[in-house]
Amino acid sequence: MTKGNITLTMIKPVAVKEHHVGDILSEIEHAGFHIIGLKMTQLPKEKAKIFYEEHKARPFFGELVDFMSSGPVVAALLEKENAVEDFRKLIGSTDPKEAEDGTIRKKYSKRQNT
Repeated sequence: MTKGNITLTMIKPVAVKEHHVGDILSEIEHAGFHIIGLKMTQLPKEKAKIFYEEHKARPFFGELVDFMSSGPVVAALLEKENAVEDFRKLIGSTDPKEAEDGTIRKKYSKRQNT
């Protein structure tokens, strides 16, 4: 039985490579989320294509698949009341340049300065 809602997050290959996994997971826990599952894995391109299939028609799909299969990711199942909404606030805008100060994307994304 769960205490709240469940959401999934993946810490991307660049953040894993830059050794930010511990900091990101710490921020997630300090925001009140319970980590109920955690796995480091590398997505083969075929699995990345399936996972991101909703974006298949978008021009960035190939780059997204290549990026997400370029190195290890850390997948985490997170539990909290209002998990999806609260996590969206914690993580910040999908465009790191538009993410609010203090959000995970603002702090750890390499794309924010490009």
